[in-house]
Amino acid sequence: MPAKQEFKFEPIQRDPIVVELTKKLLDYIFSGSVKPGDRLPTERQLQDALGVGRSAIREALKVLNVLGILEIRQGDGTYLRRMNSSLLTRSIEWGLLLGGAEIMEVVEMRRELEVSIARFAARRRTAEEVEALKRILDEMKTDDVDEFVERDIQFHLKLAEMARNNVMRNVLVHIQSLLRTWIKCVIEAAKDTGFYYKYHHAIYKAVEVGDPEGAARAMASHMEDATARLIREIERIKGNDAEPKELKNASLTGG
Repeated sequence: MPAKQEFKFEPIQRDPIVVELTKKLLDYIFSGSVKPGDRLPTERQLQDALGVGRSAIREALKVLNVLGILEIRQGDGTYLRRMNSSLLTRSIEWGLLLGGAEIMEVVEMRRELEVSIARFAARRRTAEEVEALKRILDEMKTDDVDEFVERDIQFHLKLAEMARNNVMRNVLVHIQSLLRTWIKCVIEAAKDTGFYYKYHHAIYKAVEVGDPEGAARAMASHMEDATARLIREIERIKGNDAEPKELKNASLTGG
């Protein structure tokens, strides 16, 4: 019999400079300075403005390209995507199940996005929106996984609506398939919806009283726990119960 082929994978590299740079680019995009379809400043211009190396700029742009926020056109520049393609959603969903390195970067960026959304929602919410969010939260008191997942997605989309930022909301709308896969994977592995409900309740309470930083902290805790659970389940599916050191030690507490 032929010898069993041994597969080797490169460790996932997590450069703090790239993570911080990606956050800065997101802040720039979400500020409204650039509209869908607009071209971003060149790599050289970003390098001069931010005082970092060209390689870090490229890595940060690649993360946002994978997330579907930016479109990199070779020889033409980088553009803010209009995000009207379902192909991105399907590719992210399959990549998530396979646990690819780039997909883990997408998962990490989703965390940063949700934290910002929670902060803005607490700052900009109306009484009517808070009531609507509470109704969704009440409907999450169910043991039916499929129903819980749909209400969970509604909860996050409602927060994005309350944040009054169309770019942020559009990103979530166009990665709903990712969210559905993520949430269902975690819930089915835990065989419980109660712990997920508690996180959402904490987020709701902070939004209700208009506490932006409290909402951001509650969302960060939710995302950190959900991400850790997701990684463990991906590794179980891949047949490796031991969590990779580079993922286990990945920083998920910024925000």
